[in-house]
Amino acid sequence: MTGLPERQGVGPGSVHPRRVLAVLALAELLAMAPWFSASAVAPTLSRLWQFGSAGTAWLTISVQLGFVVGALVSAMLTLADIWSARRLVAASAAVAALATLGVALAPSPAAVIVLRMLTGVALAGVYPPAMKIAAGWFREGRGLAIGVLVGALTLGSALPQLVRWAVPAAYWRPVLAVAAASGLAGGLLVLLVPHDGPFAAPAPKLSWSAAPRILGNRAVTLANLGYLGHMWELYAMWTWIPLFVTESERARTGGDPTVSGLPALVTFVVVGSGAVGCWLGGAYADRWGRTTVTSIALAVSGACSLAVGAMFARPLVVLLPLLLAWGVTVVADSAQFSAAVSELAPRDHVGTALTLQTSLGFLLTCFTIYLLPWVAARIGWRWSMSVLALGPAGGVWAMLALRRRPEALALAGGRR
Repeated sequence: MTGLPERQGVGPGSVHPRRVLAVLALAELLAMAPWFSASAVAPTLSRLWQFGSAGTAWLTISVQLGFVVGALVSAMLTLADIWSARRLVAASAAVAALATLGVALAPSPAAVIVLRMLTGVALAGVYPPAMKIAAGWFREGRGLAIGVLVGALTLGSALPQLVRWAVPAAYWRPVLAVAAASGLAGGLLVLLVPHDGPFAAPAPKLSWSAAPRILGNRAVTLANLGYLGHMWELYAMWTWIPLFVTESERARTGGDPTVSGLPALVTFVVVGSGAVGCWLGGAYADRWGRTTVTSIALAVSGACSLAVGAMFARPLVVLLPLLLAWGVTVVADSAQFSAAVSELAPRDHVGTALTLQTSLGFLLTCFTIYLLPWVAARIGWRWSMSVLALGPAGGVWAMLALRRRPEALALAGGRR
C-alpha cells in the first residue's frame, strides 16, 4: 500500500503496520454492520410497527443520538485510558451486536428505538477508538491509513443492504442476525492487533471549559464548519437513498421494486463505493492539502445532490453512474476534517476539539435525516435531495476561507 511504512521495530518480533491496518480495517468493516441494520429493513419494520416516515427516520436518528451520548461519556470517563482501545472496541462491538439482535425480538416500537439508541452508544466505542489505534500505528501516511479505516466503516455500514437484497423482504430478522454476528466477529478480530501502536498516546480528558477557547479559534471554527457542511449531507443521503431509488423505480415502472430487493442492492453498491472515495481522499490529502481535497469532494457531492433529481424515474443504467459519483465523493473528505482539527487545535485540547466536532456533526445529522422526508412529503422525492446541497455549499466556503488563513500551512505538512 503506497505511502504506508512497512515495519515497526526490527527482528523476528517486528510487526508490519500494513498488516495491522488490514486486520483493523476488516474488524471495522464487520463491527460497523449494526449501524444501518434496522434501516436496511425499514420498509418491513414500518409496516409491522406502523412507524410512518417520522418513525422510520427515528430508526437512524436514535443511533445518531446514541453515538453522541456514547462519545461524550467515553471522553468524560476517558475509557480509552481505563481500557486499551482494542478492548474497548471489542466490548463495544459486542454490545452493539446484542442490541441489534434485540431489535429482532423487540416487543414494541419503543423498545426498538431504545435498542437502536443503545447501538449508537456502543458504536461510539468502536469508531473513534479504532481511529486512535490507526493513529497509534502510523505517523507517516496517517491520512491514508485513517482514510482506509473510514472506507472500511463505509463498506461495513452498507453491508446490511447486501444481506437485505439476498433474502426475501419478509425475512427481515435474518438481516439483523447477520449484522449482529458481523459486529461480534469484528470485535473479536480487533483483538488480533498486538497493541495500540508505537505512537499511541493517552487520550486527554474531556474539558468543556476548553470549548470557548476552541470555538474562539478561527481556523478550527472554519474546519468545523466544513465538517458540518459535510455531515449535513452524508447521513441523510445514506439513510434515504434506498427510498429515493424505490420511488424512482416505482415512478418508472409502476410496480413495487422492494419485492426484488433491487433498491437494497443499489444502496449497497452506492454507499459501499464510498470506500474508494475514502482511500482516494486519504491518499491525495497529504499530496494536495486537506482544504483542496475537501473542497473538491464537497463541490462534486453537492452538484450530485442537485443533479440527481433530473435522473429520477430514469432507467438505472442512467441513474446509477450519478449515484456512484455521489457515493464516492460524499464521504471522501470525511477523515480529513478530523485530521484538520487535530492539526489546528491547541495541542493540549485536541481530544476535546475532536469530541466537540464529532458531537456537533452527529447532532446535525439528526435534523437532516428528519428533514428530508418532510421535504419529500411537500415537493416529492424527485427534488428532495437538492436540499442537501446547502451543506456542501457552506462547507466549500468554509474550507476556501480556511485555505486563505496562515494557519492552513499547518495542514498536511504545509500543503493547504
